[in-house]
Amino acid sequence: MMMSMEADQTLNLQFDAPQRTALERLLPPLTPNASLRWDVVSRLLPESVGNALEIGCGRGAAAARIARRAETMTAVEPDGQSFKAAQKNLRGLAQVFNCMSHELPVAARFDTICAFEVLEHIEDDAAALQEWKAKLKPGGALVISVPAWQARFSLFDEMVGHFRRYDPEHLQERLDTAGFVDIHVEPYGFPAGHVLEACRNFAAIRMAKHDAGKADYAGRTAASGRVMQPGRGMMGDLVQMAARPMVWTQRLFPGRGVGLVARACKPL
Repeated sequence: MMMSMEADQTLNLQFDAPQRTALERLLPPLTPNASLRWDVVSRLLPESVGNALEIGCGRGAAAARIARRAETMTAVEPDGQSFKAAQKNLRGLAQVFNCMSHELPVAARFDTICAFEVLEHIEDDAAALQEWKAKLKPGGALVISVPAWQARFSLFDEMVGHFRRYDPEHLQERLDTAGFVDIHVEPYGFPAGHVLEACRNFAAIRMAKHDAGKADYAGRTAASGRVMQPGRGMMGDLVQMAARPMVWTQRLFPGRGVGLVARACKPL
């Protein structure tokens, strides 16, 4: 099942601060952790991302923001429930496909590919990086995020289908081995990310006591994109407001946190 939609090019405009705030309220809300991540991602993405692809778009919150910088925006999401939410949230902004990235047409090539909190769900991460590189045009950029520090691997990671977490040098090595160049890896999320992770770990322990999280890795991965997702309306606005001081505080401690964002390029 898949659905395509025409991108709304009118969103590729410059906005002053009040206009940006108003527009943000029209976009799908980000979780607090995604707000911390987007603060770094938005800085690493170029002002124009050209023809862009997001792999594992979930409910479409990040793709909606990337689309504002794109000539065309494509998003793929294999989980049926998240795909339906993305269809609604990305209407008029992106083409959305209910499939895996390798099911896209072989000839499809992109200037920018994003994959946030995806690589850790894939057992053969080296093969995934090779596949993503093949979908980039020469000189194109890959921007990804992953959970940081293997030593922090927890019950929550298992319950949401993570095979691993990444130390910065591990992710750097993976990207280098895959043939990427101009690699930049940046930790993010301190200090709020540590608090959010502690809350997730506590919730995982409580869920485990009630025999939750017993699905296989594929099932856990599919469900991970639906966990604690804010909806539109007042609740979404409150979540966004609560995340703002977390983002501001994070900027005081660059290069620290429980997540990694990486940008790398395909050679020309």
